[in-house]
Amino acid sequence: MQIAMIGLGKMGANMAQRLLQGGHHVVGFDPVEAARQLLESKGAQSAVSLEALVAKLAAPRVIWLMVPAGEVTDGTIAALTPLLASGDTLIDGGNSNYRDTQRRAAALAPRGINYVDSGTSGGVWGLAEGYSLMIGGDKAVVERLKPIFETLAPAADKGWGHVGAVGSGHYTKMIHNGIEYGLMQAYAEGFSILQHKQEFNLDLGQIAEIWRYGSVVRSWLLDLTADALAKNPTLKGIAPYVVDSGEGRWTVSEAVELGVPAMVITASLLERFRSRDSDSFIDKLLAAMRNEFGGHDIKKE
Repeated sequence: MQIAMIGLGKMGANMAQRLLQGGHHVVGFDPVEAARQLLESKGAQSAVSLEALVAKLAAPRVIWLMVPAGEVTDGTIAALTPLLASGDTLIDGGNSNYRDTQRRAAALAPRGINYVDSGTSGGVWGLAEGYSLMIGGDKAVVERLKPIFETLAPAADKGWGHVGAVGSGHYTKMIHNGIEYGLMQAYAEGFSILQHKQEFNLDLGQIAEIWRYGSVVRSWLLDLTADALAKNPTLKGIAPYVVDSGEGRWTVSEAVELGVPAMVITASLLERFRSRDSDSFIDKLLAAMRNEFGGHDIKKE
Protein backbone atom coordinates (compact mmCIF):
# COMPACT_ATOMS: atom_id res chain seq x y z
CA MET A 1 0.00 0.00 0.00
CA GLN A 2 1.17 3.55 -0.73
CA ILE A 3 1.27 5.94 2.19
CA ALA A 4 2.65 9.42 2.75
CA MET A 5 4.24 10.40 6.05
CA ILE A 6 4.31 14.05 7.11
CA GLY A 7 6.70 14.70 9.97
CA LEU A 8 9.98 12.80 9.90
CA GLY A 9 11.11 13.32 13.46
CA LYS A 10 12.40 10.29 15.33
CA MET A 11 9.03 8.60 15.70
CA GLY A 12 7.74 9.49 12.25
CA ALA A 13 10.96 8.32 10.60
CA ASN A 14 10.89 5.04 12.53
CA MET A 15 7.27 4.43 11.54
CA ALA A 16 8.15 5.11 7.91
CA GLN A 17 11.01 2.63 8.13
CA ARG A 18 8.77 -0.05 9.64
CA LEU A 19 6.27 0.48 6.82
CA LEU A 20 9.08 0.12 4.29
CA GLN A 21 10.19 -3.12 5.93
CA GLY A 22 6.60 -4.33 5.62
CA GLY A 23 6.63 -3.81 1.86
CA HIS A 24 4.66 -0.56 1.70
CA HIS A 25 5.53 2.29 -0.65
CA VAL A 26 6.38 5.35 1.47
CA VAL A 27 6.71 8.99 0.45
CA GLY A 28 7.71 11.47 3.16
CA PHE A 29 7.75 15.19 3.75
CA ASP A 30 9.48 17.24 6.41
CA PRO A 31 10.57 20.88 6.22
CA VAL A 32 14.04 19.81 7.40
CA GLU A 33 16.14 18.66 4.45
CA ALA A 34 18.32 16.35 6.57
CA ALA A 35 15.21 14.46 7.68
CA ARG A 36 14.15 13.95 4.06
CA GLN A 37 17.61 12.75 3.10
CA LEU A 38 17.63 10.26 5.97
CA LEU A 39 14.31 8.85 4.78
CA GLU A 40 15.64 8.49 1.24
CA SER A 41 18.68 6.64 2.57
CA LYS A 42 16.29 4.01 3.92
CA GLY A 43 14.74 3.43 0.50
CA ALA A 44 11.74 5.77 0.53
CA GLN A 45 10.91 8.77 -1.61
CA SER A 46 10.71 12.28 -0.23
CA ALA A 47 9.10 15.51 -1.34
CA VAL A 48 10.24 19.11 -0.87
CA SER A 49 6.71 20.48 -0.32
CA LEU A 50 3.20 19.35 0.47
CA GLU A 51 2.24 20.00 -3.14
CA ALA A 52 5.05 17.77 -4.38
CA LEU A 53 4.09 15.12 -1.83
CA VAL A 54 0.47 14.94 -2.94
CA ALA A 55 1.55 14.88 -6.60
CA LYS A 56 3.56 11.70 -5.94
CA LEU A 57 0.52 9.85 -4.57
CA ALA A 58 -2.06 7.84 -6.48
CA ALA A 59 -5.71 8.34 -5.57
CA PRO A 60 -7.23 7.56 -3.17
CA ARG A 61 -4.41 9.06 -1.12
CA VAL A 62 -3.46 8.05 2.42
CA ILE A 63 -1.48 10.59 4.42
CA TRP A 64 -0.25 9.98 7.97
CA LEU A 65 0.43 13.08 10.08
CA MET A 66 3.15 12.82 12.74
CA VAL A 67 3.39 16.48 13.68
CA PRO A 68 2.96 18.31 17.02
CA ALA A 69 -0.60 18.55 18.30
CA GLY A 70 -2.48 21.83 18.18
CA GLU A 71 -1.68 24.68 15.82
CA VAL A 72 0.89 22.73 13.80
CA THR A 73 -1.63 19.98 13.05
CA ASP A 74 -4.32 22.53 12.17
CA GLY A 75 -1.93 24.42 9.92
CA THR A 76 -0.81 21.27 8.13
CA ILE A 77 -4.40 20.19 7.51
CA ALA A 78 -5.34 23.65 6.25
CA ALA A 79 -2.46 23.55 3.76
CA LEU A 80 -3.30 20.01 2.65
CA THR A 81 -7.06 20.33 2.26
CA PRO A 82 -7.10 22.21 -1.10
CA LEU A 83 -4.71 19.60 -2.51
CA LEU A 84 -6.87 16.59 -1.63
CA ALA A 85 -9.97 15.07 -3.16
CA SER A 86 -12.99 13.08 -2.06
CA GLY A 87 -11.96 9.60 -0.96
CA ASP A 88 -8.56 10.65 0.37
CA THR A 89 -7.73 9.88 4.00
CA LEU A 90 -5.79 11.75 6.66
CA ILE A 91 -4.52 9.78 9.66
CA ASP A 92 -3.52 11.81 12.70
CA GLY A 93 -0.99 9.75 14.66
CA GLY A 94 -0.02 12.54 17.05
CA ASN A 95 -1.27 13.22 20.57
CA SER A 96 -4.14 15.48 19.54
CA ASN A 97 -6.96 16.36 21.90
CA TYR A 98 -9.92 14.22 20.90
CA ARG A 99 -12.20 17.27 20.69
CA ASP A 100 -9.86 18.79 18.10
CA THR A 101 -9.98 15.50 16.22
CA GLN A 102 -13.77 15.54 16.12
CA ARG A 103 -13.75 19.17 14.94
CA ARG A 104 -11.27 18.43 12.15
CA ALA A 105 -13.19 15.38 10.98
CA ALA A 106 -16.42 17.38 10.82
CA ALA A 107 -14.72 20.14 8.81
CA LEU A 108 -13.31 17.67 6.27
CA ALA A 109 -16.45 15.54 5.90
CA PRO A 110 -18.26 17.86 3.42
CA ARG A 111 -15.29 17.48 1.08
CA GLY A 112 -15.45 13.68 1.34
CA ILE A 113 -12.04 13.54 2.99
CA ASN A 114 -11.80 10.78 5.61
CA TYR A 115 -10.23 11.53 8.97
CA VAL A 116 -8.84 8.73 11.12
CA ASP A 117 -7.22 9.20 14.53
CA SER A 118 -4.54 6.80 15.67
CA GLY A 119 -3.50 7.02 19.28
CA THR A 120 0.08 5.81 18.95
CA SER A 121 2.32 4.43 21.69
CA GLY A 122 5.76 2.89 21.36
CA GLY A 123 8.15 5.81 21.28
CA VAL A 124 11.74 5.14 20.29
CA TRP A 125 11.22 1.38 20.66
CA GLY A 126 8.44 1.16 18.11
CA LEU A 127 10.67 0.39 15.13
CA ALA A 128 11.92 -2.83 16.72
CA GLU A 129 8.98 -3.76 18.94
CA GLY A 130 6.01 -2.39 16.99
CA TYR A 131 3.52 0.31 17.94
CA SER A 132 0.38 0.12 20.03
CA LEU A 133 -2.33 1.71 17.88
CA MET A 134 -5.76 2.82 19.10
CA ILE A 135 -7.78 3.64 15.98
CA GLY A 136 -10.84 5.87 15.73
CA GLY A 137 -12.84 6.54 12.58
CA ASP A 138 -15.29 5.10 10.08
CA LYS A 139 -15.24 1.31 10.23
CA ALA A 140 -15.06 0.81 6.46
CA VAL A 141 -12.18 3.26 6.10
CA VAL A 142 -10.24 1.65 8.94
CA GLU A 143 -10.81 -1.78 7.40
CA ARG A 144 -9.35 -0.56 4.09
CA LEU A 145 -6.28 0.75 5.94
CA LYS A 146 -5.84 -2.49 7.88
CA PRO A 147 -2.56 -3.49 6.13
CA ILE A 148 -0.91 -0.31 7.42
CA PHE A 149 -1.94 -0.89 11.01
CA GLU A 150 -1.02 -4.57 10.88
CA THR A 151 2.49 -3.61 9.73
CA LEU A 152 3.05 -0.96 12.38
CA ALA A 153 1.69 -3.06 15.26
CA PRO A 154 3.75 -5.67 17.14
CA ALA A 155 1.85 -8.35 15.19
CA ALA A 156 -0.99 -8.36 12.67
CA ASP A 157 -3.42 -9.50 15.35
CA LYS A 158 -1.89 -7.86 18.42
CA GLY A 159 -1.38 -4.36 19.75
CA TRP A 160 -3.88 -2.50 17.56
CA GLY A 161 -7.59 -2.19 17.08
CA HIS A 162 -10.47 -0.07 15.85
CA VAL A 163 -11.87 1.26 19.14
CA GLY A 164 -14.76 3.35 17.83
CA ALA A 165 -15.90 6.50 16.05
CA VAL A 166 -13.59 9.34 15.09
CA GLY A 167 -12.00 10.85 18.21
CA SER A 168 -12.12 7.60 20.19
CA GLY A 169 -8.56 6.67 19.24
CA HIS A 170 -7.11 9.88 20.66
CA TYR A 171 -9.45 9.67 23.65
CA THR A 172 -8.21 6.16 24.43
CA LYS A 173 -4.58 7.27 24.05
CA MET A 174 -5.24 10.21 26.38
CA ILE A 175 -6.42 7.87 29.13
CA HIS A 176 -3.51 5.51 28.35
CA ASN A 177 -1.10 8.37 29.02
CA GLY A 178 -2.90 9.32 32.23
CA ILE A 179 -2.42 5.76 33.48
CA GLU A 180 1.23 6.01 32.45
CA TYR A 181 1.63 9.07 34.72
CA GLY A 182 0.35 7.09 37.70
CA LEU A 183 2.49 4.03 37.00
CA MET A 184 5.63 6.10 36.61
CA GLN A 185 4.91 7.98 39.83
CA ALA A 186 4.43 4.74 41.79
CA TYR A 187 7.72 3.31 40.55
CA ALA A 188 9.54 6.57 41.27
CA GLU A 189 8.17 6.80 44.81
CA GLY A 190 8.92 3.17 45.60
CA PHE A 191 12.50 3.36 44.40
CA SER A 192 12.94 6.64 46.27
CA ILE A 193 11.94 4.93 49.54
CA LEU A 194 14.47 2.19 48.82
CA GLN A 195 17.15 4.76 48.04
CA HIS A 196 16.53 6.60 51.31
CA LYS A 197 16.93 3.45 53.45
CA GLN A 198 20.65 3.97 53.97
CA GLU A 199 20.85 1.20 56.57
CA PHE A 200 20.72 -1.50 53.89
CA ASN A 201 22.73 0.24 51.13
CA LEU A 202 20.35 -1.27 48.56
CA ASP A 203 21.35 -1.71 44.92
CA LEU A 204 18.36 -0.26 43.08
CA GLY A 205 19.46 -1.66 39.73
CA GLN A 206 19.65 -5.16 41.19
CA ILE A 207 16.20 -4.82 42.74
CA ALA A 208 14.73 -3.62 39.46
CA GLU A 209 16.20 -6.67 37.73
CA ILE A 210 14.75 -9.00 40.37
CA TRP A 211 11.29 -7.48 39.99
CA ARG A 212 11.40 -7.83 36.20
CA TYR A 213 10.89 -11.60 36.43
CA GLY A 214 7.96 -13.28 38.16
CA SER A 215 6.91 -10.19 40.12
CA VAL A 216 3.37 -8.83 40.03
CA VAL A 217 4.82 -5.34 39.37
CA ARG A 218 6.83 -6.37 36.30
CA SER A 219 6.15 -4.26 33.21
CA TRP A 220 7.81 -2.59 30.25
CA LEU A 221 8.12 0.58 32.34
CA LEU A 222 10.03 -1.44 34.92
CA ASP A 223 12.28 -2.79 32.15
CA LEU A 224 13.05 0.79 31.13
CA THR A 225 13.58 1.77 34.78
CA ALA A 226 16.07 -1.06 35.19
CA ASP A 227 17.86 0.07 32.05
CA ALA A 228 18.05 3.67 33.32
CA LEU A 229 19.42 2.57 36.71
CA ALA A 230 22.00 0.31 35.06
CA LYS A 231 23.28 3.25 33.01
CA ASN A 232 23.21 5.77 35.84
CA PRO A 233 22.65 4.23 39.31
CA THR A 234 22.65 7.57 41.16
CA LEU A 235 20.89 9.49 38.35
CA LYS A 236 23.78 11.94 38.40
CA GLY A 237 23.33 14.91 36.10
CA ILE A 238 19.54 14.58 35.81
CA ALA A 239 17.63 17.61 37.09
CA PRO A 240 14.54 16.89 39.25
CA TYR A 241 12.30 18.57 36.68
CA VAL A 242 9.52 16.56 35.01
CA VAL A 243 7.67 17.95 32.00
CA ASP A 244 4.20 16.98 30.86
CA SER A 245 2.98 17.00 27.27
CA GLY A 246 -0.69 17.66 27.96
CA GLU A 247 -2.42 14.28 27.99
CA GLY A 248 -2.33 14.00 31.79
CA ARG A 249 -4.04 17.38 32.12
CA TRP A 250 -6.71 16.35 29.61
CA THR A 251 -7.27 13.07 31.45
CA VAL A 252 -7.75 14.83 34.79
CA SER A 253 -10.08 17.38 33.16
CA GLU A 254 -12.12 14.54 31.67
CA ALA A 255 -12.31 12.80 35.05
CA VAL A 256 -13.65 16.00 36.63
CA GLU A 257 -16.17 16.49 33.82
CA LEU A 258 -17.44 12.91 34.17
CA GLY A 259 -17.33 12.93 37.96
CA VAL A 260 -14.90 10.03 38.08
CA PRO A 261 -12.46 9.93 41.04
CA ALA A 262 -8.92 9.70 39.64
CA MET A 263 -6.76 10.44 42.64
CA VAL A 264 -3.56 8.68 41.56
CA ILE A 265 -3.47 10.19 38.07
CA THR A 266 -4.30 13.66 39.44
CA ALA A 267 -1.64 13.45 42.17
CA SER A 268 0.99 12.31 39.66
CA LEU A 269 0.18 15.27 37.42
CA LEU A 270 0.43 17.71 40.32
CA GLU A 271 3.77 16.19 41.32
CA ARG A 272 5.10 17.05 37.86
CA PHE A 273 4.03 20.64 38.41
CA ARG A 274 5.72 20.62 41.81
CA SER A 275 8.99 19.35 40.34
CA ARG A 276 9.36 22.56 38.35
CA ASP A 277 9.06 24.94 41.28
CA SER A 278 12.62 25.45 42.48
CA ASP A 279 11.57 28.46 44.55
CA SER A 280 8.30 27.20 46.03
CA PHE A 281 6.10 29.94 47.41
CA ILE A 282 3.83 27.22 48.81
CA ASP A 283 6.58 25.77 50.99
CA LYS A 284 7.80 29.18 52.09
CA LEU A 285 4.29 30.14 53.18
CA LEU A 286 3.84 26.85 55.03
CA ALA A 287 7.07 27.51 56.95
CA ALA A 288 5.93 31.06 57.71
CA MET A 289 2.56 29.86 59.03
CA ARG A 290 4.22 27.31 61.32
CA ASN A 291 6.40 30.08 62.70
CA GLU A 292 3.40 32.34 63.26
CA PHE A 293 1.20 29.87 65.15
CA GLY A 294 3.84 27.83 66.95
CA GLY A 295 7.05 29.79 66.90
CA HIS A 296 8.69 26.99 64.92
CA ASP A 297 12.10 27.71 63.44
CA ILE A 298 12.39 28.83 59.84
CA LYS A 299 15.28 27.56 57.75
CA LYS A 300 16.93 30.53 56.04
CA GLU A 301 17.98 30.50 52.41
